[in-house]
Amino acid sequence: MSNLKDVKIGVLGGGVSPEREISLISAKAAFEALERNNLKPTFIDINTSQREEVRGLLSGKELDLAFIALHGEFGEDGGIQRVVESLNIPYTGSDPEASALAMNKALSKHSFQKAGILTPEFHICCDRSRVPADLTYPLVVKPYRSGSSLGVSIVRSQNELDAAVDLAFSHQDIILIEDYIEGRELTVGILDDQALGVVEIVPSSGYYDFNAKYSDDLTEFIAPAAIPDGIYQDIQAISLAAHKVLGCRHFSRVDLRLDKEMRAHVLEVNSIPGLTSHSLLPLSAKVAQIEFDQLILKMSELALKDRVFIV
Repeated sequence: MSNLKDVKIGVLGGGVSPEREISLISAKAAFEALERNNLKPTFIDINTSQREEVRGLLSGKELDLAFIALHGEFGEDGGIQRVVESLNIPYTGSDPEASALAMNKALSKHSFQKAGILTPEFHICCDRSRVPADLTYPLVVKPYRSGSSLGVSIVRSQNELDAAVDLAFSHQDIILIEDYIEGRELTVGILDDQALGVVEIVPSSGYYDFNAKYSDDLTEFIAPAAIPDGIYQDIQAISLAAHKVLGCRHFSRVDLRLDKEMRAHVLEVNSIPGLTSHSLLPLSAKVAQIEFDQLILKMSELALKDRVFIV
């Protein structure tokens, strides 16, 4: 922690995406962890995506480090990262290119396939006329760039398809339709190029949707997941590979499904995972004997260690 003692840390929270309220909670949790460790962070509410306005908001703060706790658009997609880089401020998390790739579910899945990482088969649709007629159920319909399971539906029959497609298109103009993998829902945190604990998610509703993620106390988390050692280690290795394939750095959280044959399918990589009381990166870290405050400090230290300045 010594290298953070005199560092002026700005915790960037809020944002302009539908995940703004979750981001504010994540930022508050990070801010309080830094304060508990005798540091003096500054909270900065990012309430616009206009780059010059954000530059003006940040440039007067004389920051040594930006702790980015923004989710969704202009948080995980590389937008805020480009602004912070232009001010020569070291920041937590992945660079703009990796952030944009991880945020784009279609491009990231292509990257997984190219690297031989198992991921559900999928279709990309930019309008209703592109929705295939010969789909096999069950399947998942979701926006191609979003988080917190917003606009996501599990579709078990053709009768449910239209409503699911309408919901996804109400969030974004491009959607994904992918195979639903029957099995267990898992997540693995990544920190400093190391896979942390494997966590199994057992939501009371049968699906880990927005409410289950942030307001449903009936969701069960099994940490560590009860999986045979060899398969557990394989899941960690696959998660780390997915993180690296997208070029992510410092930390991320990898979401997977484990099918009935015990094969892990990577769904996505979250480059800025939530830091709320319900969030899974802190829980995955705890399995690895890393408490919440240690996690926040490590995330901050990694940003200083890997600082890259633009001339």
